[in-house]
Amino acid sequence: MNRNIKIVISILLLFSLVLTTGFANINNEPQTVYRVYLKGKSLGLIKSKTSFENYIDKQQEEIKTKYNVNKVYVPTDLDIEKEITYSNSLKTNKEVYDEIKDISPFTIDGYIVKIRSVDTKDKKASAQRIYVLKKEIFTNSIEKTVRSFISDEDYENYANGTQKEIEDTGKIIEAIYIKNKITIKKAKIPVNKEIYTSEEDLSKYLLFGTTADQAKYTIKEGDTIDDVAFNNKISIEEFLIANPDLQDENSLLSPGQVVTLGILKPQFSLVEEDHVVKREQKKYTTETRYDNNQLVGYEKVLQAGVAGENKVTQKIQKVNGETVNAVTTATEVIKPPINEIIIKGGKKSSYSEYYGGGYGTVVATRGQWGWPASCSSISSPFGWRWGVLHDGTDINGCGYGSNIFAAQSGTVVQSSFKYDNGQYIIIDHHNGYYSLYAHLCNGCRYVSPGAYVEKGQVIGGMGQTGFATGVHLHFAIWRGYPYRGGVALNAMQFY
Repeated sequence: MNRNIKIVISILLLFSLVLTTGFANINNEPQTVYRVYLKGKSLGLIKSKTSFENYIDKQQEEIKTKYNVNKVYVPTDLDIEKEITYSNSLKTNKEVYDEIKDISPFTIDGYIVKIRSVDTKDKKASAQRIYVLKKEIFTNSIEKTVRSFISDEDYENYANGTQKEIEDTGKIIEAIYIKNKITIKKAKIPVNKEIYTSEEDLSKYLLFGTTADQAKYTIKEGDTIDDVAFNNKISIEEFLIANPDLQDENSLLSPGQVVTLGILKPQFSLVEEDHVVKREQKKYTTETRYDNNQLVGYEKVLQAGVAGENKVTQKIQKVNGETVNAVTTATEVIKPPINEIIIKGGKKSSYSEYYGGGYGTVVATRGQWGWPASCSSISSPFGWRWGVLHDGTDINGCGYGSNIFAAQSGTVVQSSFKYDNGQYIIIDHHNGYYSLYAHLCNGCRYVSPGAYVEKGQVIGGMGQTGFATGVHLHFAIWRGYPYRGGVALNAMQFY
């Protein structure tokens, strides 16, 4: 059989196969149909896009009821494209629906909110996505959350431009804004996402980072807000935000009263910038004089210290209710302080040299410690905040490079740099207590390990090194060596 005959026979066989199997699925005229793709993969052809979308809508009555919507749409990763074909091989709406219903979620009309991180160290930080049914749910929840950090009276006066001018002391809010970039747009949102349908739930999430119920506590006899907050590892501010019916930290609690214990985890950074004028106590400093006719260990107060009073003007910046920076712009002396003068023995005996090292006895009682800075503004007290113990007291408003004083006599055991404390100094007071001075300015550690310092001696300068959002001193008193088995104490109990 020659080659041409073989070709003819092959063509005849192929034509015969088409006659018996293909003509049933081929139209004489081309028709317009629609090809369905899921995640880029073809699922086949359907006759009508509108008919298929309506079929999906009718099958999702449960979703309509849950979200109180009138329409349910196809998944976001499903595409339906027009196609011209002679083929008659079409799938039914039900066949395609059954293929996708358990793979990709259907969608409804709503809004996607993007909240971008303010962490400048992570420039690639992705935005958080929040899904809401209505735009008003988000805008109202944002305002409600903002009012958790700012009193209604202050917020209304700021918003309406009705703040009173400062006559003697007081506060004017100069700006309130959210630091994060927030965008909101209408979109088809997948029903397998957390979709917020109420302001209450979204406000709770924006404030606590969860919609789960917060822990509860039943008040016992003798409980105070300070005690309850600290014992449950939250700040007083967090406690008051979680319990808005309580006015301030001095509000009375009743035995049997149930309160909420919530650790804040705000989903955005609310900035409040204030102009503040206040009267502030000016702490006295200590002057030490030596009497060589008295043995080491002898100590006498020649002149008692008396605090003064200043009128201080500051620019204060808060983020989510916490002061992160305070700059003093003006100081008026109302009453100057009277410095404390202490006479100490300077005569050494063999006993004191052998047992005391010449350092004498250091007191640890309330009122016997010197203030460590030249200003008295406290931006962040000792205590829990956002689930983390702030183990010192932040003092600010003195200005960059302002003097830092030894709170009590002792020996410098550390004068160094650490990533979180920045430039810092630790003093051993030879009675089981240690004091720590952190965030000093670069080049502002004036004492070295092994040096003996007197109470009130200048040891450094205030700065912003380490994990510090503004110029301030992180001052701490420890029982035992800091971070080496010691216990952090509230330094204010010594004053």
